[in-house]
Amino acid sequence: MDLFERIHAHVNRSCRLSDADLEIMDGLLEKRMIKRKTMLLQEGEVCHFEAFVNQGCIRSYYLDENGFEVTLQFAIEDWWVSDIASFHEQKPSHMFIEALEDCELLVLNPATKESLLQQLPSLERYFRLMVQRNLSSLQSRLFKTIATSAQDKYLDFLEKYPTIPQRVPQHYIASYLGISPEFLSKVRTRMARKPI
Repeated sequence: MDLFERIHAHVNRSCRLSDADLEIMDGLLEKRMIKRKTMLLQEGEVCHFEAFVNQGCIRSYYLDENGFEVTLQFAIEDWWVSDIASFHEQKPSHMFIEALEDCELLVLNPATKESLLQQLPSLERYFRLMVQRNLSSLQSRLFKTIATSAQDKYLDFLEKYPTIPQRVPQHYIASYLGISPEFLSKVRTRMARKPI
């Protein structure tokens, strides 16, 4: 697969870019190869990137008041990852962003993103729709965290992210769902025993 094929398809779902426009975009994206277990962002640092995941899996998380990791997001192929508030406001982040697999990323920094949007104003729509989808997903997740059972949360997770359970440790998924790894194990055992 061509380096930019995935991002071209992703962008073209929201706005149509000419070949010349795509060439401008490609010229501003920086390719980064990241090794598994690399920290892309640490709490207290300013986030200087928005990264499109071409290949791999990334997790963002924070530490709660007891020092436990709380997973906020998994980003796999065709997803963007960043700390949006830190990136746009250039203020210290409250989160960590870590590569769970070897990753191939296409990265924008604040200057290259600004240049991209000045040269290709139609991409404002693409990024706006992405933010709207993320907000909608976040609201849905918040509702499910408050109002649904652990099993329903897990089923919803499997529906949205069918490949992730094979790619990440179970305790990260439990952390994302807001339950203990032991409780998630019980939920999975119960589901496996249920007749079809």
